[in-house]
Amino acid sequence: MAQKLFAANWKMHQAPADAAAFMRTFTDQYARQQDRRVLFFPSAVALHVVVQAIRERADLEAGVQNIHWEDKGAFTGETSGPLARAAGARHVLVGHSERRHVFGETDAETAKKVVAAFRSGLTPTLCVGEKLEEREAGETLTVVTRQLRAGFQGIEPEKLATAIVAYEPVWAIGTGKTATPQDAGVVHVAIRAELRAMMGERGGAVPILYGGSVNRSNVDALLAADEVDGVLVGGASLDAEQWLAIVRSA
Repeated sequence: MAQKLFAANWKMHQAPADAAAFMRTFTDQYARQQDRRVLFFPSAVALHVVVQAIRERADLEAGVQNIHWEDKGAFTGETSGPLARAAGARHVLVGHSERRHVFGETDAETAKKVVAAFRSGLTPTLCVGEKLEEREAGETLTVVTRQLRAGFQGIEPEKLATAIVAYEPVWAIGTGKTATPQDAGVVHVAIRAELRAMMGERGGAVPILYGGSVNRSNVDALLAADEVDGVLVGGASLDAEQWLAIVRSA
């Protein structure tokens, strides 16, 4: 990939005031680098703060952590793609493991959210990954391939070429356990092959991120693994100094 991607998923952290302080520290100390892009996925209530903080920085982009598949309606507590776009989001996480395994989202629902993202002008980051029992049963590639194909079902190759994929083994998220660079590389290579099978040479242009207990001590090795084009970071992205160290890696 021409550019590495570094994506911060703040999950249910960083109130607006905290987000503002974080972004001041980050933008003051981080100069634009041509070989990388930095994405922020704050909570919905802090999105406006991040959008304002990066309004003059083309190398920094904001997204939302989830959308509903309908554009509007009586869905209390949900955010639609058009609302997110109007608020300044340009990206959205779809199918994050917590959405799948905490909130019970299905492959079919994930697919509808991918469609909604493209319809709204948002770039979807489709998250795929196996649970520990699936890994131990040797089902990693089967699960990841199923989730990938289901999430992108029915989308034209031209649109898919603008998407992002994140491999996040569920057993490595928030546990302190991390897939070795070799482990990550095997799955990323398989994802790349599947993307090429789905959309031809365009599949070579889709960034594939690794997510799962990424921190400043392991990020360089992970970025050096086969077909790892960037990282999706949770807990380690909540501290501005650590996040600065991560985005300056490799």
